[in-house]
Amino acid sequence: MSVVVLKNVKKSFGSLPVLHGVSFAVAKGEVLALIGASGSGKSTALRCIDRLEIVDSGEIEVCGHMVHDPGLDLRRLRLDVGIVFQSYNLFPHLTIKENVTLAPRSVKKLDRRAADEIAMQSLQKVGLAEKADNYPEQLSGGQQQRAAIARSLAMEPKVMLFDEVTSALDPKLTGEVLKVIEALAASGMTMIMVTHEMGFARRVADQVVFMHEGLVHEAGSADILTNPSTPELREFVSNDL
Repeated sequence: MSVVVLKNVKKSFGSLPVLHGVSFAVAKGEVLALIGASGSGKSTALRCIDRLEIVDSGEIEVCGHMVHDPGLDLRRLRLDVGIVFQSYNLFPHLTIKENVTLAPRSVKKLDRRAADEIAMQSLQKVGLAEKADNYPEQLSGGQQQRAAIARSLAMEPKVMLFDEVTSALDPKLTGEVLKVIEALAASGMTMIMVTHEMGFARRVADQVVFMHEGLVHEAGSADILTNPSTPELREFVSNDL
């Protein structure tokens, strides 16, 4: 059963069309890698799923929420969907644990003890339990990105969205963040990842969607990265080698 469905989604910014009718679906427990050159529309598509951008036309359904509906209950959608960006967006004046407990306490109204418990479980999952009382500036970029993932996990979402989460990191730190995401995939978390990491997409993605000029140009299993059927994907993959 699909937990995320996009049907003919169109989106423009002013007079610039960015999505020309994007359709794809993600089943429960599946990992979808959204790939393509800069400007192909992949990050915009991801942001539409969490209603950070409002679509011009088409339909998006996520965990039973009609995201395209103007009457959408945004709070309920955000309880089911976690999103992690390239920039960590951690509050510098709060410890890592305080950053992670913020949303469970303010949105889910958990008391401090329950929120602390969930925070420590989430930090354990990303290998940062021993850094709970540190401040963001005391952590490496990779550790901060893992803390941002823990913050999303603490809300116990049904779907996780990742937008280029490793693009600001060096190869070593990229590896430690991807290892965490790989473990989440193995645990059955439904995920959509905008990524340039082709090796990771080959290894972990159940489905790869290649976007080109605002359209889904090619889609399938990770095999399409080894045997592309369009010249555009062939060129994109060869540039990565």
